[in-house]
Amino acid sequence: MQIPPEIAFQHVEPSDDIRALIAEKITLLEKIYDGIISAHIQVRAPHQRKQTGNLFSVTIEIRVPGKALVVRKEQGDAARHEHLRATLRDAFAAMAVELKRWKDTIKGEVKSHDGPLQGRIVQLDQTRAFGQILPTDNRLIYFHKNSVIDGSFDDLALRDTVELVVQSDESAIGPQASTVRRIGALSFDPAAKPSRR
Repeated sequence: MQIPPEIAFQHVEPSDDIRALIAEKITLLEKIYDGIISAHIQVRAPHQRKQTGNLFSVTIEIRVPGKALVVRKEQGDAARHEHLRATLRDAFAAMAVELKRWKDTIKGEVKSHDGPLQGRIVQLDQTRAFGQILPTDNRLIYFHKNSVIDGSFDDLALRDTVELVVQSDESAIGPQASTVRRIGALSFDPAAKPSRR
């Protein structure tokens, strides 16, 4: 983490046990994504009430590149939130889900169920035998002439529409297509404005 985590307690006496639990949960979040910029955790309990125990409230804010992820487990979410450890576990579990979702989104791992990935060729370098494709998920994908199937690299032109398969392991130059095949018109054009129904 680039900035040490900030932990604030309001109407709660912070014990070493609770601080250790928070540190352990932060470490687990860093295992999900090691580029976390900062973390702010606020633990609150209302003033004592006569008939029921305190219901704890935990807010976690994690800053990642370009975004702040926030989870709040407020009082009254569940009766067991009278126990601070349970509230903390619930809040950090919810943050783990948010962080995984964000990480999948930035990696372009959002699944598409509409068939193979399609795109347009936006760069061709005949001399060095490579090109780049802008697919429907708006990543820039590199391809080498050896990845072209059902035709020749020399027959391709800028703005040709292609179907492609992206390698699961990203190379040093970024995402790379393992196969590229020229097709007809795009089923979906990423540059087009979405229609309103």
